[in-house]
Amino acid sequence: MTDDLGAAVYLDRPVRRVVSLVPSLTEAVAVSRPEVLVAATDWCTYPAELDVERVRGTKNPNVRRIIELAPDLVLCNQEENRRIDVERLRDAGIPVWVTRIETLHEGFASLRRLFTEALNGSVPDWLVEAEISWAAPTPELPRNTVIPIWRNPWMVVGRNTFTGDLAAHLGLRLVHADRAERYPHVSENELTRDVELVLLPDEPYVFTRSDGPDAFPGLPVALIEGRSLTWYGPSLATARETLTRQIAEAFIA
Repeated sequence: MTDDLGAAVYLDRPVRRVVSLVPSLTEAVAVSRPEVLVAATDWCTYPAELDVERVRGTKNPNVRRIIELAPDLVLCNQEENRRIDVERLRDAGIPVWVTRIETLHEGFASLRRLFTEALNGSVPDWLVEAEISWAAPTPELPRNTVIPIWRNPWMVVGRNTFTGDLAAHLGLRLVHADRAERYPHVSENELTRDVELVLLPDEPYVFTRSDGPDAFPGLPVALIEGRSLTWYGPSLATARETLTRQIAEAFIA
């Protein structure tokens, strides 16, 4: 079979030992197939009770230890993990399944393939619920929105990103999506130009009530859970309802 990038992946059946180097995929497997997950990164914080070996971060995994664990499959993502680590694992004979997810529907398709093809199981209930939730019509009057992901310097969500596509399904138009970079740096003057709504997630930068809204005086600001906006996993089943409510509250505040 092939992963999302078209790379051949040769698997012995059944897959009993999985290492995940992607936090959202870790949660997806931990919720749906917990018996197969043996290790994850330090950044894999969901579910809260997750108790597996840790193999450092997404950009600096302990490749030697992963090889020693002899997993049947390692899960990676094109954006979150480094090609060199994927190649080192494959050179050691470890099967690696790399996902590529830049849109909401790519996320649904990729997750379905992961569970039905790579893990040779059924589609999780939460994935079906998520697909139903996001099938609802998109609001017809999009709001010009900015979604910062870092401060000092300011970085924002731009084009060709999962987060940007998810935002579009909420009826939001990213004002910086016309730039070449997927996560452009912007000046303070550019940050609020033509903006009608600000979404401040709690990751990767931890925006709070005292750190973030101060840069957007007079604009509606929604402090949101980053996981609902950026993770492709079980959170997608409730993300639309959660984010819609938080955005509405920003206009009332």
